Amino acid sequence: MAETETDEPRDFGSWVAARGAALQRFAYLVTGNSADAPDLVQDALANALPRWEQLAEAGTAEAYIRRSIVNGSVSRWRKHRRLVVVEDVEPAIDHHTEAGDEMARLDDADEAWELVSSLPKKQRAAVVLRFYEDLSFAQIGLILDCPEATARSHVHRALARLRARLTEGSER
Repeated sequence: MAETETDEPRDFGSWVAARGAALQRFAYLVTGNSADAPDLVQDALANALPRWEQLAEAGTAEAYIRRSIVNGSVSRWRKHRRLVVVEDVEPAIDHHTEAGDEMARLDDADEAWELVSSLPKKQRAAVVLRFYEDLSFAQIGLILDCPEATARSHVHRALARLRARLTEGSER
């Protein structure tokens, strides 16, 4: 089996076996919905299969499939125009024991996810790509099919929105 410069398998099945779990996590983080994530990954992979040789040879398979996942998520949202009702976030409780510290950490993670979930789709995707996947703005732009400056803008606006929401929450 021939390998690309990045040592990733060029064979479609091997590549999916190696990257499938990461794509599922990415799709979940973009959609916030564990039921939609596998469908988006499957659709993206099905669309990539006919042009797999070209994508693997060019080294753009990962970016192509991630962009397909983001585009599919945005398309589904537009098609269904779903509104997701989010319950009020309970105020943070101080925990002083080790078990309490673990609970506080989990509460913080839940609160962070709720905040990120409230972002518009493109901003959410940009934040996930930047801080969870640790990608550069150029890579984010490639995945989101936008210029690098727009990717920076998505992340900047998302962070400003998150800061505002956090400030709102602390004033209550």
